[in-house]
This record gives sequence, C-alpha cells and structure tokens, in this order.
Amino acid sequence: MRLLSNSFSADGMIPLKFSCEGEGISPSLKWEDAPIETQSFALIVDDPDAPNRTFVHWVLYDLPRQTNNLPEAIPNTPTVDGSGIQGKNDGEQFGYFPPCPPKGIHRYFFKLYALDGTLGLDFGATKEEVEAAMSGHILAKAELIGRYQKHHS
Repeated sequence: MRLLSNSFSADGMIPLKFSCEGEGISPSLKWEDAPIETQSFALIVDDPDAPNRTFVHWVLYDLPRQTNNLPEAIPNTPTVDGSGIQGKNDGEQFGYFPPCPPKGIHRYFFKLYALDGTLGLDFGATKEEVEAAMSGHILAKAELIGRYQKHHS
C-alpha cells in the first residue's frame, strides 16, 4: 500500500498553507494498492520531534473501505460525511492540527492503516485508543513523511 499527497512530496517540506502560519488546513492525501480484504482505514499523524513527547496532529478512523483519498481542508468536526470519524489531537480538538514547531525542522508522520473491520469507537478517541482498537486488525500500513519549519518565530 502506498500513501501520497498532491500537497507535498515524500520527505519534502509541507507548504505554508497547511501550517499554523497559513490557513492551517489539512493537506490532500491519496492511497493505492490497499489489500482487497480491507474493511476500513485509519489515519494517524504525529510529530516525534516535538519537545517532551510525540505530538498527535490528526486521528481519523472508520474511513469507508472504498475511500482512496482525502481532499484538502477536511473540516474539524467529530464526523466527516463519507470520510469517517475524527479523534482528538493533542491540541484537544477534532481533526487536523497544523504543524507549528517551536524551533527547527520537525517531521510529520502520516500513517495510514488498512483494517479488517471498523473500530466502532465513538468520535473523539485518542491515538492510544485507536491504536489499541486496531491491534491485531492491521492488514497493511503506509507512511508519508512531511517536514515543516516555521518561517517566523
């Protein structure tokens, strides 16, 4: 399974518009070659370079199995029409929390999981709750890394 974006290239810099210095909207994502037996997808985006701990930027799950992309600017609502259920990020919000590193270049790991069922979690689940629910149900995983550094401190 492969995860790509029209918004930024693998290991490339995430454009300003997807950060706290720009519009702060989520980038587009697309994926291909998911296992035929996939029943749903889950997405976790986090920043392991954040001070003190890995900062969770986006948790999205129970994406329908026929889904193969997410457009830009997914609304920060508990559920997204046709695009699953949103968990809480470490900014205590639903949906995408834009990159806003205090200093230096940070890496943002976009991790997509193909699952053999739906998770059945209520909206607002944490990354840890989603990972626990996915355990033993992951058919495939794809990863895309973007980087961001603040332009103004």
